[in-house]
Amino acid sequence: MAVAPSSTTASTPTAHPGAPTVVSAEANRVIWLLLVAAFVAILNETTMGVAIPHLIADFQITAVAAQWLTTAFMLTMAVVIPITGFLLQRLTTRAVFTAAMTLFSTGTLIAVLAPGFGFLLVARVVQASGTAIMMPLLMTTLMTVVPPHARGRMMGRVSIVMSLAPAIGPTLSGFLLDTLSWRWIFGVVLPIALVSLAIGVRWIDNLGETRRAPLDVLSVVLSAFGFGGLVFGLSQIGAAGHGGGDAEAAVPASNLPLIIALSVGVIALGAFVWRQIALQRSDDALLDLRVFRSTNFSLSVAQLAVMSMAFFGAITLLPLYMQNVLGLSALESGLLVLPGSLAMGIAGPFIGRVYDRWGTRVLLIPGAVIVTGILWSFTTLTENTSVWLLLALQTTLSLGLAMSFTPLFTASLGSLQPRFYSYGSAIVSTVQQVAGAAGIALLITVMSAAEAGALEPGTTAAGAEGARAAFLVAAIIASPLIIGALLIRKPADSPEGAPAPH
Repeated sequence: MAVAPSSTTASTPTAHPGAPTVVSAEANRVIWLLLVAAFVAILNETTMGVAIPHLIADFQITAVAAQWLTTAFMLTMAVVIPITGFLLQRLTTRAVFTAAMTLFSTGTLIAVLAPGFGFLLVARVVQASGTAIMMPLLMTTLMTVVPPHARGRMMGRVSIVMSLAPAIGPTLSGFLLDTLSWRWIFGVVLPIALVSLAIGVRWIDNLGETRRAPLDVLSVVLSAFGFGGLVFGLSQIGAAGHGGGDAEAAVPASNLPLIIALSVGVIALGAFVWRQIALQRSDDALLDLRVFRSTNFSLSVAQLAVMSMAFFGAITLLPLYMQNVLGLSALESGLLVLPGSLAMGIAGPFIGRVYDRWGTRVLLIPGAVIVTGILWSFTTLTENTSVWLLLALQTTLSLGLAMSFTPLFTASLGSLQPRFYSYGSAIVSTVQQVAGAAGIALLITVMSAAEAGALEPGTTAAGAEGARAAFLVAAIIASPLIIGALLIRKPADSPEGAPAPH
């Protein structure tokens, strides 16, 4: 059913007589199916890092070539996610889900059977194409079928997916690599993906409205170069810093590709924004930026970006610190961060209920204080820090992040008109992707530079010094979160569309 263009802005939800008052059994079934699919997709995304050393040995490739299995995945995500706003406007829920899971399952099958590195690289790109669609689809569907007064509880389920999958991925990967082969990383995921696809094709109906949205090819090209250039440049900074202990390890051997990638990304992104502003006047934008007319949405997205930098930066930096400084194995470091992620996931539904009843500030303010406080605590790490203290700090950090992610997701999208949910979901996912890459790149680069400049580079003391410097930068960046937590409010619960906060 086509949606007639409207001249109202994204910041003031219009009357929506068809808004749900309860979550139907059909909608609940679809949400659970999408949650399982998103969990499997994100789980797969986080398994590759541990497997890279094994792939280097099996395929006889360099570490730089192997890193492309991660870089290509991130690049594809960055290119595809902005396009999902258009896809969710144009296609039905079933069509988008079928396309996403077909791509993901096909990529997984190629990976299981891959005879060489080239095939595995193609498999990762195909997988990423499906993964990129899944989270915006999940959040858009949730916002469409769940009444405002219950969205926090439902979004808490999304927090479970986003916290447990990244935690379980590396641990599962390490176990499979120790007992079987790298192919089983994909072999375990494949049947779950195929079952989800079969169930979805059979049971998912269209739960929202579609419209005849034209596809602007120039916007697609500019989006690919803009977001792709930024993520590629940031990922190259982060990859270069993984070496550590070498004065040249903090930056690539040649800065030219990095500078070109970031420059192209910034210029293309600027052109993309200009193009969307021109096209949205006729409701033809690939990614409608009128969502930023909502002050509450803009503040929530900014807060989410800083939180994502802290989250992805920390979960990348902490295992490096634990392995390079404390001497723990990859499996031990994975197990050490697992309790925090489990606590984060378990707390998700409870935090969602608190949001539904009490709003944002009761969660965001203590969440911001906890995250900032723990990051400042990490600036005291040494080569002799107790693993039990580290476990307590990391678990507390995870709970602080959990108190922030659920209300930010819900408040940001809840501030928009229903017809802008798909664009808002795409923007939220894109911001997470780019901010996460930026957080990893920044913290790894600072850590490597500080370690290389230490009095005795290459020692555990130098490694601890690098970690302290990186977390100092993270703590400084995170400090404004406390101010942001005071400004973000819960949108009105009325399904008739009371004006959102400005």
